[in-house]
Amino acid sequence: MTLDHLPVGKRAVIKAVGGEGALRLRLLDMGLIPRTPVVVRKVAPMGDPIEIHIRGYELTIRKEDAAKIELSEEVSV
Repeated sequence: MTLDHLPVGKRAVIKAVGGEGALRLRLLDMGLIPRTPVVVRKVAPMGDPIEIHIRGYELTIRKEDAAKIELSEEVSV
């Protein structure tokens, strides 16, 4: 599963970060690294962007970028 398909209020762990070049580096710099828990907090009315909680802060990313983040072991919060 990818981050763009994680339901609101659910928690999962980042398994891999895809993308190439500057995009991948930007995602990693924002704290989206493997083995990090992430929770989807909100989704905009039109579905894009999404707000996630990661490493103690809220981060808003585009759905297109979230699709490049692979998740594992979905757990309820």
